[in-house]
Amino acid sequence: MLNRFAPLVPLALVTLLFGCAAQMPASQQQSQNPQLKDSATAQTAKRVDYSSSVLDDEIATEDELAQFADAKPYQLPVLADSILERGKSLIGTRYRFGGTSTTSGFDCSGFIGYLFREEAGMSLPRSSRDMVNIDAPLVKRNDLKPGDLLFFSTAGRGRVSHAGIYLGDDQFIHSSSRRSGGVRVDSLDDAYWARTFIEAKRALAMAPAKVPETTTAMTSTTIKRQHR
Repeated sequence: MLNRFAPLVPLALVTLLFGCAAQMPASQQQSQNPQLKDSATAQTAKRVDYSSSVLDDEIATEDELAQFADAKPYQLPVLADSILERGKSLIGTRYRFGGTSTTSGFDCSGFIGYLFREEAGMSLPRSSRDMVNIDAPLVKRNDLKPGDLLFFSTAGRGRVSHAGIYLGDDQFIHSSSRRSGGVRVDSLDDAYWARTFIEAKRALAMAPAKVPETTTAMTSTTIKRQHR
């Protein structure tokens, strides 16, 4: 009887060992197989290097940002000033989810979209999650200029869920929430905003060549006030 099943014993042992290897954690498999460990380490290093190079390539240099500005028939600071002056005049406007106007109130992306549409003639995506994907230069944290868009992950998991506009001096304006009073100014140095900040983009670099008449009128008024 035993002789009858003897040829099946080696096969059963092979099957059992294979099944254990399949259930074994990856770390233990690598420790038992040095070649597998070395291969996995090399692949991980390759992925890290690739991600780093992609990030470096995407972030615009100072020269590239200057070229964006020089290619326009107007100076970006003029548009930024116009947008931010209008934005500061709306401080205290109530927060409303889905809001896009001064009468209804604003959510974060509605506030940004309103200002860029009215003052720069730009049509931005409706949500902050889509807005972060606009074809505009990425800007490093220490290269921020007034008018740059700031994106935050306030809901966790690394996903964009909030946005604001950089004012300068580490300050930004945004429609925060109903509880915090709607449109307000906050500091990027605040622990909460510093922790949730993801990236910034220079959306004004993509502004159309023709500045809206409302922008020209407001800019002229601002200049007159400064010379009084």
